[in-house]
Amino acid sequence: MIRESAYPVEPWHIRETRLDLDLLAQTESVLALSNGHIGLRANLDEGDPHGLPGTYLNSFYELRPLPYAEAGYGFPESGQTIVNVTNGKLIRLLVDDEPFDVRYGDLRQHERVLDLRTGLLDRKVEWVSPAGRAVRVHSTRMVSFTQRAIAAICYEVEPLDGPARLIVQSELVANEQMPPTRRDPRVAAVLESPLEAEEQLARETSALLVHRTRASKLRMAAGMEHLVESPAPYRVHTEAQPDWARTTVACVLQPGQKLRVVKLLAYGWSSERSLPALRDQVDAAITSARFAGWDGLCESQRKFLDAFWDGADVRVDGDPAVQQAVRFALFHVLQSGARAENRPIAAKGLTGPGYDGHVFWDTEMFVLPVLTYTQPSEADDMLRWRHATLDLARDRARQLGLRGAAFPWRTIRGHECSAYWPAGTAAFHIAADIADAVIRYVNATGDEDFEREVGVELLVETARLWRSLGHHDRHGVFHIDGVTGPDEYSAITDDNIYTNLMAQRNLLGAADAVTKYPDVAHRLGVNEEEAASWRDAANAVHIPYDEELGVHQQSQDFTTKQDWDFESTRPEDYPLLLNFPYFQLYRKQVLKQADLVLAMHWRGDAFTLEQKARNFAYYEPRTVRDSSLSACTQAVLAAEVGHLELAHDYLREAALMDLHDLEHNTRDGVHMASLAGAWLALVAGFGGMRDHNGQLSFAPRLPSRINLLDFSLLWRGLRLRVVVHQHQATYSLRNGHDDAKINLLHHGQPVTVSTAGPVTLPIPKLKPLTDRPKQPPGREPHCRPDHNR
Repeated sequence: MIRESAYPVEPWHIRETRLDLDLLAQTESVLALSNGHIGLRANLDEGDPHGLPGTYLNSFYELRPLPYAEAGYGFPESGQTIVNVTNGKLIRLLVDDEPFDVRYGDLRQHERVLDLRTGLLDRKVEWVSPAGRAVRVHSTRMVSFTQRAIAAICYEVEPLDGPARLIVQSELVANEQMPPTRRDPRVAAVLESPLEAEEQLARETSALLVHRTRASKLRMAAGMEHLVESPAPYRVHTEAQPDWARTTVACVLQPGQKLRVVKLLAYGWSSERSLPALRDQVDAAITSARFAGWDGLCESQRKFLDAFWDGADVRVDGDPAVQQAVRFALFHVLQSGARAENRPIAAKGLTGPGYDGHVFWDTEMFVLPVLTYTQPSEADDMLRWRHATLDLARDRARQLGLRGAAFPWRTIRGHECSAYWPAGTAAFHIAADIADAVIRYVNATGDEDFEREVGVELLVETARLWRSLGHHDRHGVFHIDGVTGPDEYSAITDDNIYTNLMAQRNLLGAADAVTKYPDVAHRLGVNEEEAASWRDAANAVHIPYDEELGVHQQSQDFTTKQDWDFESTRPEDYPLLLNFPYFQLYRKQVLKQADLVLAMHWRGDAFTLEQKARNFAYYEPRTVRDSSLSACTQAVLAAEVGHLELAHDYLREAALMDLHDLEHNTRDGVHMASLAGAWLALVAGFGGMRDHNGQLSFAPRLPSRINLLDFSLLWRGLRLRVVVHQHQATYSLRNGHDDAKINLLHHGQPVTVSTAGPVTLPIPKLKPLTDRPKQPPGREPHCRPDHNR
C-alpha cells in the first residue's frame, strides 16, 4: 500500500519526494499521462527499473481465447485485451560510459511532480555514477490535449563536478518484454509479442515504426523527432530495425553546460487505413508538433487546462487531503476522454492494463455524470461510441433470443468479452445505464442534434430489450427475472430494484423520445402500439418491498435469505470472492457493493426520505465494499439521510482510493469510477445535486470538518456556481445574456438564479431518522479524517 507520506498534501500537485522501488508500479499509474487517445504510464525515462511498462492507444487491442471448463450456447468465443504498444518514452543516458540507473551509484536527489494545472510530469534527479561523475537530469513529459496524436519529452543533462562525455539514446521499442502477470499461459502467449513489424524508417534525427497486431489485424504507427540544443559540438544519428529505432546524441560538456533534447512523439492507429496513409498521418502530426515547438505545446496545454479548471474545479475548505484528491480525480477523469473522439473510456482509462483495458457500465453511471456537467463534449463522444456499436449489440440480443440491443458487460470494440455469464451477460442493467446517460446528457445540454442523431435510437433499442426481457404476470405486474444487478454477490435474481427502476426510466424515456421525434420513430419502425407497450411495462414494473421489516428488497425475497456470518469472517478473507465460492455468496445477505443504495441515488424520485433512511440503515451492515465503486455511492446516500460524518468518511475512501492504494491494485491502473465518485460524493452528496426528470435541484449540507464547498456545473450552456457554507448556500450564474436564468430547487423550494445577482438561502437542519449504521466488522471506511491528521 502507498504510504500517505509518499505524496505530500498539496492543492495542485502530486509530488513524489523520494523514489521507492517497491512502489514503482503504483506510482506509474498515479502519475500516468493521457489524453484519451494516447496513454503513457509514468515509467522512468531510462526504462529500468520499472514496475509495469505501458504505452496504450485507445481501443488498440489483440484478440485472445476465452477459457471455459464447459462450452455453452451464447458464450463469447474470444476476448479483447489492450496492447502495450511501441514505447516512445525511453531516453537512456550514459555518463562517461556508465549507464544512468537509479539502482547503482549514488542517487542524491529524485523528485517527480505531476502539476494538475499544466498537465506536465516533471522529474529532477541528481546522480553520481559508480565512477564518481555527478550529473543533474531534468525531464518534463506531456501528452498533448490540443494535438491529439502528440506526446513530448524535454530532457536536459548537466555535468556538476567536471567535464563529462554524455551519450543520450532516445528509442522506440515495440514488443517490450513484460513481467509475468497472467495465470493463463494461452493469454500470455498471445500478448508476449503481439505486434508484427511492417515498416521501419530512419532519418538523421527521426524514425518511424509501423506494426500490426497478429490476430485483430489493427495497424499502428509510432514516430519520433528530436530537437537538440547544446553549447558544445555534438553528433547525432538514427538507426532503425523492425522492433526498435534509436536516435543517439553524443557530446562533451563542462560543468554548468546543458544538453537539451526535445523528443516529439506521434501515434496513430487504424483498422482500415493503408500503411502509407497511417505513416503520412503520423509524419504530419510530428511536423505540426515541431512547428509548435516545446514552448508552444506547453502553452497550449496550460490554456486548455486553465479553461477546464475554470469550469470544473471543486474547492473544499477544511480537508486538504480531499482537496488534493478531488483535483487529482478530475484531472484523471479529464485525461480518460479528452481526445477519445468516439472511443470508449475504460475502467482504468489509459493508465494501466487492469481489466484488460475494458469498458464497463462504470463509465455511464460514474464517469459520464461528471463529464456531462463539466466537459459535455467528452460525454457526447463516449455515447456516440456506444451508438457506433449498436449493430454488434443487436446481434448479441438476437443470439440471446431477445429484441433490441444487448450491450456487452465488458468490451473494447463492442463485442462481449465476459467469460462469466452470471456477472456478465445477466447484468442487463448496462442497457438502462446507457439510456440513463443519454437522458441525463440531453436534459443537461439541450443538445437536440445529439438526441435526434444518436439518443433516440439508443433509447429505442434498449427499450425493446426490456420489453422482450421482462413479462407481465397474470395480475398485469411487469417483472424482469433472472438478472444480475450492480451487486455481483447476488447474481441471477428476480426483480432487482436497481435494474427495474432504471429500466422504467429507459422505457418512459424511449416513449417520450419517439413522441418528440416521429420521423425518427418511423425510420426505426416504432409505432404507437409499441410505444404504448413501453409505457404499460414501465407503469407496472414490480418494486419488491418487505412489509414486515419496512424496507425495500434489493431483489425479490432478498431479505428472507440467510445472513452472512460476519463475526467468523477474518480480515484476510476479504475480498470475499477470492476466498469463498460464489455459491455461498449468492444465497446469503451480503453485498459486494451498493445496489439498492445506488438505485436510491439515481432513482431517488422513486423513494421517500423515510424509505431511503430505513433502506440505508438496513443495507449498510451487509455491504462489505469489495468493489471500489461502492464508497462514493454510500457517501451520497449517507449525506442525504443526515449521516454527514459517515458520508465524509466514505468520501475520503473514494477520493484516496489510488493515492493511498486502498484496494492494493493501483499498480494495474487508477480506478476511474472511484475517482469520478469523489466528485459525485461532494457535488451529489454534500451539494445534494439531483436532476430527476430534468429538474435540477440541490439539498446541500456539510459535515463538521468541511467549512466550504464551492463547485460549478454546466446546465443548458449556463455555468452555475454553487457555494455551500455550514448554514447557507449561494447560487449564481457565471455566464449568459441579460435574461439568462436557471430554475432550480433548494431543499424543495423553487429558486430562480439569473445574471442579476447571486441568491443566498439558509440550509435547514436535518436530524437523521436512524442512528448511525454500523458496517460489517472490520469493514468501516478507510481514511477516516480523524485517522489521517
